[in-house]
Amino acid sequence: MGSKGKGTRAERELFHMFWENNIACIRSAGSGSTTRPSSDLLAGNGEKAFAIECKSIKGKSKHFSKEEIEQLLIFSNLFGAEPIIGMRFDSKGWHFLNVNELTSNKNGNYTINFNLCQKQGISFKELIKEYKQTKL
Repeated sequence: MGSKGKGTRAERELFHMFWENNIACIRSAGSGSTTRPSSDLLAGNGEKAFAIECKSIKGKSKHFSKEEIEQLLIFSNLFGAEPIIGMRFDSKGWHFLNVNELTSNKNGNYTINFNLCQKQGISFKELIKEYKQTKL
């Protein structure tokens, strides 16, 4: 299966993880196929919302163009959601990074690697704990 199928599987996996924790989640059919900004997933519980760009990778790092990141920021700001990149590394599971905390390369693009995810990223449990806290 190509990388498109792998990405779709990762999105579906994350989609179900949110629902299993009583957090509503939708997959965006338009993501990547429209000129309008959007995210792969939109998750929320009425108190807090996340716009999530999902990437599932075999290798050690993934490059994001300045435009990709800007599109996610535009969409999440308009929607009132936190812009999140969800990285799924083969055999290492999910890591989540808030886009506002990322630093661009000299050329304005972004590189996210496993090292950065371990340092700056949070786990799914930590991500959903943020939801639980806003419910209190």
